Amino acid sequence: MVTNATSLSGSGLRDWIIQRATSVVLSAYFIFLLVYLICHPNINFYTWSGLFSTTAMKVFTLLALLSMVLHAWVGAWTISTDYFTERMQSSKAIWFRLFFQSFFALLLLVYLIWGIQIIWGL
Repeated sequence: MVTNATSLSGSGLRDWIIQRATSVVLSAYFIFLLVYLICHPNINFYTWSGLFSTTAMKVFTLLALLSMVLHAWVGAWTISTDYFTERMQSSKAIWFRLFFQSFFALLLLVYLIWGIQIIWGL
């Protein structure tokens, strides 16, 4: 069995499930924030910081951040393997795809670390 080393899980079905599960988490997070903003029309800094100072909201935000990173990686990997390889049939395509995937993985890692620092105040 041949697997792609840059794939998230090595399985198209697992990547599909990860994509769907993370979209549910991101949708729940967005809907929660939207409802919160609608229910608190005169929101100020203290209300907003009070919401994000609770452990439950920090965990929910961290879960949303991890979901965003996983969702973005599966999407970027799919795009880079489908479009870069098919459109550019040469050895340059492989190097371009690896550069894109490496750059995107590093960018997502930076966003993840930065987000964790912001959420937990490290």
